[in-house]
Amino acid sequence: MTGGANLSVTDMRRAARHPVDFPAIVEHFAYGDLHLHICNLSAHGFMVDDGGQLQRGDRIIIRLPIVGRIEAYVIWTRDNRAGFQFERIIRLDDFVAIIDELQPNPRLRRTR
Repeated sequence: MTGGANLSVTDMRRAARHPVDFPAIVEHFAYGDLHLHICNLSAHGFMVDDGGQLQRGDRIIIRLPIVGRIEAYVIWTRDNRAGFQFERIIRLDDFVAIIDELQPNPRLRRTR
């Protein structure tokens, strides 16, 4: 592959993030299966706190509740953290259902 990720949404870091505690096994196109810990999630992407081996532009496929398999690209890395952008935006009703499943404690959910 040439040139890395071709991302259409350039900066969605202002999107509402929801804290989650979600261990995931993702499919990396070069490394195979990786175990990552998702610590926050938005309709546009997510952040992991154990992605030290990842580099900007890396592609993965992750399986999330409700939406199933979805592709994501590494947008940024810092120390052990990495931020991902989904290849498509998750619909609001699906996103709310995902948050309800991954963060069942209503005190930790952001107000909608």
